[in-house]
Amino acid sequence: MENLDESNPLLPNQETQNFDEKSQNKALTNEKSLKNEASEAVSMGWTAEGLPMPIGPTRNTMMMMMMRSNWDTGLCACLGRTDEFFSSDLEVCLLGSIAPCVLYGSNAERLGSSPGSFVNHCMPYTGLFLIGNSCFGANCLAPLLSYRNRTALRRKFNLEGSCEEMIKSCGCYGTLLENEAHLEQCESVCDLATHVFCHPCALCQEGREIRRRLPHPGFSAQPVLVMIPPTEQTMGR
Repeated sequence: MENLDESNPLLPNQETQNFDEKSQNKALTNEKSLKNEASEAVSMGWTAEGLPMPIGPTRNTMMMMMMRSNWDTGLCACLGRTDEFFSSDLEVCLLGSIAPCVLYGSNAERLGSSPGSFVNHCMPYTGLFLIGNSCFGANCLAPLLSYRNRTALRRKFNLEGSCEEMIKSCGCYGTLLENEAHLEQCESVCDLATHVFCHPCALCQEGREIRRRLPHPGFSAQPVLVMIPPTEQTMGR
């Protein structure tokens, strides 16, 4: 017996329907693949030389390195620069040479480091300064305390560290620059070495940088507006 359903012209052709479904599935597959390629192209960054930059922690580290700023003055720029802060630079140089405890306390106070005020920073430094000079004949203990200010200042303003600068000057871009944690450990060691071997210069460089970037805490208070009541008025003829 013949199948009447297959010969009925009112019913849709089964082969045509199957072909349409296959074409639709193929089109959806192609669309998904195009979307995946587009998302990969969007997420891929590009360097200034036209080379692709991968996403993830490596890219974030490289972007942070590109955004880091240089120190306003060099480590050995004892007299600072001839700008509006020139007199302040001379004061910093004088304090760093004669009274480093005062300069350290002032730097720590402006940075807002704990504990508290200028005296709380100056007294521990003075104690280590006296012990080092009395027992060892040199100021070799105070740098163990003061290098933390350099690390805090570098992190606060995203300044380029000595280790990163040395690696870039040598033209070496290894895994150390890609790993932010290892780079920060290396920078902390370099901060300590800078204060141990060039302690007065390091204090003066930090003092010049802080005075250019942060106002003195005593000058940051808002002015107080005092209202004076009007005097007694009388009617004149």
